[in-house]
Amino acid sequence: MSRASGFPDNGELVVCTVTSVKNFGAFVTLDEYDDKEGFIHVRDVATGWVKYIKDYVKEGQKIVCKVLGVDSQKGHIDLSLKSVNDHQKRERIQQWKNEKKAAKLLEIVAERLSIDLPTAYKDFGNTLMDEYGSLYDAFEAVVAQPQEFSDYFNGYWVEKFVEVAKENITPPAVEIDGVLEMTSNAPNGAILIKDALLEGLKAADGADAKITSVGSPRYRIVVTAPEYKEAEEIMKRVSKAAIDSLVKNGGSAVLKRESK
Repeated sequence: MSRASGFPDNGELVVCTVTSVKNFGAFVTLDEYDDKEGFIHVRDVATGWVKYIKDYVKEGQKIVCKVLGVDSQKGHIDLSLKSVNDHQKRERIQQWKNEKKAAKLLEIVAERLSIDLPTAYKDFGNTLMDEYGSLYDAFEAVVAQPQEFSDYFNGYWVEKFVEVAKENITPPAVEIDGVLEMTSNAPNGAILIKDALLEGLKAADGADAKITSVGSPRYRIVVTAPEYKEAEEIMKRVSKAAIDSLVKNGGSAVLKRESK
């Protein structure tokens, strides 16, 4: 029920299972499109000349391909393996795994509601996929903001859906960092800097914020929070408290943001 209907779009990244490997190319099934058959011509398997295609793909292997063309009338789907980089592959496989997990969780919800799976999709599963883009994103939304979810949706299924989500999904989080450069010429400068950093941590007010030395006079702040906006607000509080404390005692401090 969670599988996509119809055919994939040109340019879409799809998860495939290799079913047959020939000298001229490989046949695959598209896992998320009712196992429709696709074909990867040998020229689209890898960059450069491919001497032995089985050096790149093997029967039973799970791969990620880019859709080059679709002929829905004939049922032909042309694919490219070489057009997918390692990052895209990892990201797409993780997305596929998440959706498989979400489908299993929906089965659990259906069981607890004493309804069959098709009814679960009809009554709320399809609506959630339309609302959040995917079923897994809907489960993540629940654990991130359960009350907001319960206020937005109403129905016989909401309580069990929230229950299953909380039991099985780790809340999503974002992580940001910055580096404080802190100096003090006071005789007790090291103590003043330490005290300033402690003031910064106090300002986190229980949020997930850590400060570590990356070599004097630099100290890294790492903040983890459910949402980027919240993480930025925590970073602002922590860095401001630390800077204000040191400046008040004659030192100097500045926050520098670094991309990872």
